[in-house]
Amino acid sequence: MDPRLQLLTNWVRQFTGLEQAVAEPVSGDASFRRYFRVWQTSDAGPPTPLIVMDAPPEHEDCVPFLAIARHWHRHGINVPDILQADLEQGFLLLEDFGDNLMLGQLNDTTADSLYRGALTELVGIQQLAAPEDYQLPAYDAALLDREMALFPDWLLEQHLGMALGNSERALLETTFAFLRESALAQPEVTVHRDYHSRNLLVRPGTNRPGVIDFQDAVSGPVTYDAVSLLKDCYISWPEQTLCDWLEFFRERSAAAGLHRADRETFRQWFELMGMQRHLKAAGIFARLAIRDGKHGYLDDIPRTVNYLITASARQPALRCFHEWLADVVMPEIESRIGTAPGQERKSQ
Repeated sequence: MDPRLQLLTNWVRQFTGLEQAVAEPVSGDASFRRYFRVWQTSDAGPPTPLIVMDAPPEHEDCVPFLAIARHWHRHGINVPDILQADLEQGFLLLEDFGDNLMLGQLNDTTADSLYRGALTELVGIQQLAAPEDYQLPAYDAALLDREMALFPDWLLEQHLGMALGNSERALLETTFAFLRESALAQPEVTVHRDYHSRNLLVRPGTNRPGVIDFQDAVSGPVTYDAVSLLKDCYISWPEQTLCDWLEFFRERSAAAGLHRADRETFRQWFELMGMQRHLKAAGIFARLAIRDGKHGYLDDIPRTVNYLITASARQPALRCFHEWLADVVMPEIESRIGTAPGQERKSQ
């Protein structure tokens, strides 16, 4: 047994009904956090499953998670209730939302209800102010730039081995400035920052998802989380279906007073925000493989960059960037990683 797991087991066994608990691995994620399931016994009924989060304090700060979880839970957002916490050791005992990730439950029968439920929950998140005991960081120009820089630094140069010349760097800088300006012009709301099908759990009797992995929340652009969900790096949908869901979200978020954008303006915000996010995501996937040995994320890079190619094709100001992506970058990705899976998911 590894030392952290032994510490975690000893910690959780101090609580009533968990004296004999055995921590069963559930999953890790793209950080240093790990999750385990334990079963709490009682005389009142069958054992109750609970989740234990292992967040090593030298790598992970649990303060944001605690503050956001408690605040959102109080205001009706479907996040796990926190039952016990030990910040010094980096252990949290949480309500268990089960294992039914939205990604694994999506098909042509379920998708419309699940997406509309997730978008409705998102509007609820966006309406919340920051917790009183934790100020959400701003999604400012510096953060936007750091994220976009992951694309050339980790994917192009380190993973693909591309040598970027001055003209290519200038092209990237111009593109980044265009995307940054659009993002900063959008109304600000509470942003989950990783609101997608692997961080939403399908729960019985409701289309409202269980929401996890929210500890990196910020105050930022109104379309960011909608992009994360609808232009998911792990699954894609036909254009008309995506447009219908986006319009549903635009109308709901406008009715909540979060913006006054018409359909065309909102779609433009959405497209450009998507490009910023997908530059970031493609770079992160490469970094996870190179730095952390998590090579499975490489398979998601072709789909993610294909989103960039499709979106940039709709932007006259980004014609040169689009051509470079399509003619130079994507062939390198296809030769080193693979092709985008099916371009789009087709309805049956």
